[in-house]
Amino acid sequence: MALLMGALVLAGPARAAPSDVGTWSSVMTWPISATHTHLQPDGKVMFFGEFDEGADPPRRWDPVTNSVTSLPRPGYNIFCSGHSYLADGRLLVTGGHIASHIGLADASLFNPFTSSWARLPDMNEGRWYPTNTTLPNGDVMVLSGEVNGSGDIDTLPQRFLASTQTWRNMTGAVLKLPYYPRMFVAPDGRLFYAGPQRQSRWMSTSGTGSWSTGPSSSFGSRTYGPAVILDGRVFIIGGGDPPTPTVETIDLNASSPSWRYVASMSVARRQHNATILPDGRVLVTGGSRGSGFDNSGSPVLYAELYDPATNRWTRLASNTEYRGYHSTAVLLPDGRVLSAGGRNKHTAEVFSPPYLYKGARPAVSSVPGTVAPGTSFTVSTPDAGRITRVSLIAIASVTHAFDQNQRLVTLGFTRGSGSLTVTAPANNNVAPPGYYQLFLVNDAGVSSVGKMVRITAP
Repeated sequence: MALLMGALVLAGPARAAPSDVGTWSSVMTWPISATHTHLQPDGKVMFFGEFDEGADPPRRWDPVTNSVTSLPRPGYNIFCSGHSYLADGRLLVTGGHIASHIGLADASLFNPFTSSWARLPDMNEGRWYPTNTTLPNGDVMVLSGEVNGSGDIDTLPQRFLASTQTWRNMTGAVLKLPYYPRMFVAPDGRLFYAGPQRQSRWMSTSGTGSWSTGPSSSFGSRTYGPAVILDGRVFIIGGGDPPTPTVETIDLNASSPSWRYVASMSVARRQHNATILPDGRVLVTGGSRGSGFDNSGSPVLYAELYDPATNRWTRLASNTEYRGYHSTAVLLPDGRVLSAGGRNKHTAEVFSPPYLYKGARPAVSSVPGTVAPGTSFTVSTPDAGRITRVSLIAIASVTHAFDQNQRLVTLGFTRGSGSLTVTAPANNNVAPPGYYQLFLVNDAGVSSVGKMVRITAP
């Protein structure tokens, strides 16, 4: 145990081998807080921070050169916006910040290939803390967000029509949801609202939309607890006030999905991040174990790793700085995880998971640039005989303890001589169109470097 500013800090195992607990980089100083962080299709990381319009533009970090450069300003304050990627790799940014709990109706597209912004028609009202969910046909559903004060939620979902860059009001699905709702595309094409409220819901996106009641989770409100989706299974991890260590899952592939508890974390957390790794495990970083909104006096510095296959958590190495409210975490193409930001924190650290210390990495000689659902494709690798897993992980777009774009799809494959024949996702319900990182994992649990693959729309 260690003491930090008079507070008890749960530190990582002493003198443990990197192959058991991983390692953290030294702390990097950045010009702004990485409050909203996005992995681009070129493998670089775009981020923007707190209250920055008029003072600081968005930035881009290159994990290879460790350089940070400035990007153009969008022309308004995109702090507290929603965001997810379109099928072509452009980032849709919705809403923004006038003042706390007062949102903007603005929307824009950021093109990572040209580093340019394009304004879109305004939404119906302001949205502060909305959620974007990219749909199976490439459109985006935008839900919730505060308009003009605490609790003044925009109850009208709006569908961004990617083909015409216009909005469709989902008048059949008017509903008051908490801001930044945890939303996922389910295997049947509906949207699933997983939290933070206990009552889950299904949203039909047909026509003007409609809602139906889903199963209730076992725990109460999981505010500022992250949620992830792995092969149609949603996990919601910790959260609440006081925070809980408990974790629940629901299998959206089941005929009658229901929530159930799985193994708890070793410590309660709130304001933490959850990042899907190439080996199908989930890395949890940061957060506070103390009561209150953002209790920096009770930081959790060590990472934890959840293995759905064994239903076990493993305690990993500790980072240096508290990462709570306004922190983000992103899986990088080299298999490391960026952990950055926090309230007024202009710093970042990078975690190297244990699999990077377990032997030589499998090589990927070539992958197709685009893959259509329902097809098969070839991945060239000299390590074909040792590959045990092929993972697709959607590129990250994360803020406020939730990645609005992240999902894992495990792909079937057969081994050949110097190559794998890989089965693409069955349809865009399983893998909404857009850019994904493709990883190979060998029989030692070691991941390849990720290669960008674009899953096409219908």
